[in-house]
Amino acid sequence: MKRISLLLLFVLTSFLAPAQILTDPAAQQTVAKALDHIYNYEFAEAAPYIRQIQTKYPQSPIVPVLRALTLQWQYLPISESRTVTNQYVQQVNLAIQGVEKMIEKNENDPEAIFLGLTAHGYMSMKHNFDNETMKAVSESRKAYVYMKQGFELLDKNIEFYFSTGLYNFYVERYPLDHPAVKPFMFFFKDGNMALGLKQMEVSAKRALFTRPEANLYLAHIYVKHETNFPKAVENLQFLVERYPKNPIFMLRYVEALLLAGRYEAGQEALQKLKKMQHRLLPAAIYTFDGMLAERVAKNDSAASVAYQAALKQPVNIAYTTEEHGLAYCGLARIAARANNHAQAKAYYKKALDIAEYKFVIREAKGYK
Repeated sequence: MKRISLLLLFVLTSFLAPAQILTDPAAQQTVAKALDHIYNYEFAEAAPYIRQIQTKYPQSPIVPVLRALTLQWQYLPISESRTVTNQYVQQVNLAIQGVEKMIEKNENDPEAIFLGLTAHGYMSMKHNFDNETMKAVSESRKAYVYMKQGFELLDKNIEFYFSTGLYNFYVERYPLDHPAVKPFMFFFKDGNMALGLKQMEVSAKRALFTRPEANLYLAHIYVKHETNFPKAVENLQFLVERYPKNPIFMLRYVEALLLAGRYEAGQEALQKLKKMQHRLLPAAIYTFDGMLAERVAKNDSAASVAYQAALKQPVNIAYTTEEHGLAYCGLARIAARANNHAQAKAYYKKALDIAEYKFVIREAKGYK
């Protein structure tokens, strides 16, 4: 059941704008400005735009959704702060209550469908990070009801291309990676991975509200599942150019550049990353230093020091665990070159214990 919750979590955590605001050009631009500031870590600058929306649409659940999104990015990861988590839950509950009132008036209200999907997805994410499995599953099921309604609105609202595409991809991909969940998947609508990627690409290029999330999720898929690092660079380049102050976008960008073998650009981007302040960055920065020392400088000693330093840094399961996997693989390669096969196997085993990137898993399993 927890695996199903994780699947739905991937699918349901998109930000979707209400149809009512999409028909109001002025309000639409106000929401877009708020989102741009949130994603660019300019939280104080986002607040006035959120207040403008509240003034114009005081009953709309979009206001607490925007505030929840602000908390999510400002205090990432929110699961490490009970105070922030409680504030987040309060905002999401306000959004859910607003959606329920709208549904009572019109169960087919597109705005309610949009925000119901978003709010329950946000709550599912919170419960999952707090290891509240059954609560996460319950919220995911509620969100899935709205998602199914959203499938029928795909051609009427471009913002639905992201959530629909993400669903089409992961409902097929996830059981391939986790066969144990297959018996529980019978009640899910069939998907199509190739179609899902195409649909997300539409959102990544043309959507207004879901464009940042679409580019981020596509980059993640291209690195984790597709081993298509140049495509990941394309999606992440859009994000770092538009949101240069976002440390998570920059972290993912540096990673993709180095994996794609674009070392000069990767070194330049890494220098920008090192100037940013965020508690999730140290493990990644040390890992990237190790990758450059190993691949560019051909200095196994310096690379080993950097990789070991990375492993001493804490990681977050949702954002930076893979950097430890990359570090273990680096140490394994160094050990193998030193003809220390037992040590190489030990490091690869540790990589397999935590890694989900398919290319890392293949490398670790392929070592004999």
